[in-house]
Amino acid sequence: MSTEKIKAELRSEFGKGAARRIRRENKIPAVVYGHGADPLHLTLPGHETMMAIRHGGANALLEIDLDGEIHLALTKQVQVDPVRRVLEHVDLVTVVRGEKVTVDVPVLIVGEAAAETLVVTENTTLQVEAEATHIPESFEVSIEGAEAGTQILASQVELPQGTTLVTEPDTLIVNVTARQTAEAAEAELESAEAEAGIEKDAPAEDTEGE
Repeated sequence: MSTEKIKAELRSEFGKGAARRIRRENKIPAVVYGHGADPLHLTLPGHETMMAIRHGGANALLEIDLDGEIHLALTKQVQVDPVRRVLEHVDLVTVVRGEKVTVDVPVLIVGEAAAETLVVTENTTLQVEAEATHIPESFEVSIEGAEAGTQILASQVELPQGTTLVTEPDTLIVNVTARQTAEAAEAELESAEAEAGIEKDAPAEDTEGE
């Protein structure tokens, strides 16, 4: 896992008004927590930070350069404007090289299951413990040729050396079921309607020519 270097500035203004002024300058307000130290309230360059987080993924590791002092930090929470899709605020947590951290890592489903099946992803992330500078960006789970009835559990996901599973081993990650036919769906609907006492109206008689 590579680190991304970001040059930061300390900020002394807080509140919504200050945050808006920072964003107008194409910068991002951020806070760095961790290791018993007081939180650092920073301003980060907008474009560089956005690209670093895109490249590093959900657990991007940043080298924060604050007046020549380097702070190694892991992204913890990223707030994104729902309309403009730009970063609004970033929370980071300080880490130390060699330190183990617990993080949620995305699960990527690859391959194509057998015909006439439905693939349901029950959990999109796995919680693992890994060294702070060696956090996997994602875990690949192959469903190539998987038949109906196939279930993939957390314990079956291959983890790189040095990474330990924290999620319960029997947690269901992927469930492959038989695809329901239109006839079966209609029969199931009619059965449910019958149980609920719903009666369908009889088709109207053709009165043409009367």
